[in-house]
Amino acid sequence: MASNYNEKSLELHKKLKGKLSIAPKDGGTIKNIDDLSLLYTPGVAEPCRQIAKDKKLVYDLTIKHNAVAIVSDGSRVLGLGNIGPEAALPVMEGKALIMQQFAGIDAFPICMNTKTAEEFVNAVKAIEPTFGAINLEDVETPKIFEIEKRLTEELNIPVFHDDQHGTAIVVLAGLINAMKLTKKGKDSKIGIIGAGAAGYGIVRLLYAYGMKNITVFDSLGAIYSGRSNLEEYKNAIAELTNPDKFTGKINEFKNADIIISASSPGALPVETIKSMNKPNIVFTLANPVSELSLEQARELKIDIFGTGRSDYPNQVNNSLCFPGFLRALLDLRVKRITDKMKIAAAEAIAASLPESKLSKEKIVPDAFEPSLAGNIKSRVAKAV
Repeated sequence: MASNYNEKSLELHKKLKGKLSIAPKDGGTIKNIDDLSLLYTPGVAEPCRQIAKDKKLVYDLTIKHNAVAIVSDGSRVLGLGNIGPEAALPVMEGKALIMQQFAGIDAFPICMNTKTAEEFVNAVKAIEPTFGAINLEDVETPKIFEIEKRLTEELNIPVFHDDQHGTAIVVLAGLINAMKLTKKGKDSKIGIIGAGAAGYGIVRLLYAYGMKNITVFDSLGAIYSGRSNLEEYKNAIAELTNPDKFTGKINEFKNADIIISASSPGALPVETIKSMNKPNIVFTLANPVSELSLEQARELKIDIFGTGRSDYPNQVNNSLCFPGFLRALLDLRVKRITDKMKIAAAEAIAASLPESKLSKEKIVPDAFEPSLAGNIKSRVAKAV
């Protein structure tokens, strides 16, 4: 199945030579000399003069009010790793296409040949005047944490990191509905595999939501306060998690209610799943190959199983979040993203699936749910 998609996708990309183009809006087409004079010189000088007097008018007179820069250096792309900015471009084009079609956003893929956090930050700061929001994408850890922190502090537009913010929002949305079905609460015992950007973002948002019984695992085992050689962001994880001071590896972690893996195929041991409390909830988020296949999940009798894949039930995928969330950020002229906004977005996604349709194989709405983007914007507006 996957190889069939790969072949078809490659052929389509060859045919299209890029999934995006720039087109004029209604009333923006140049048909004659009067149009040319209004839309370009000499007429265009007047909006330029007005913006020069008051920079805030750029939102009213240009594309900025609806423009998002999707920025990557290609250092951590999907499950493909550090493949470089050119190879990252098809992914960023795809995200721009989703934003356009699902939320009417003019999104621009910008893949940069930068190596350091400093270079990346300076490049994004230089393009700020054109955009109403920045979407950071597929940048390696721990570099991304410095980049996101600095840009959030130094820009006057919102900085959304999909691997942190988007993943966490959709995971929380899935958990809200999964916990309804399994009658589990915020005191559930949770194991998180993977302490990269996604794992870090999930931990912070679940904690903000009130879920405190969380243990996070990296390749060396459980993260706990006092463990040697922890990077700064892992020390931050340690401060929030592991109330039982567990020091073992993931295969020794017993009696969990919920397991969330944001790692790689094979990272989730069978014995960990078999020891879970029933009914259990397992999300495996690696893409394009999930940590567990659907067939394995069924063999292990997992009660609620979610992945990031569009060809499996329960697609716990960022595409449910980022079009509507960025639509909200643009329309509400948000400058800083807060946990309250992210929780509101998660609740909106969860509520966009009617309870009459809620089931163990349907815990989140489809990305094609027409009310989704509007629901997210409406709830986020109340949280601003």
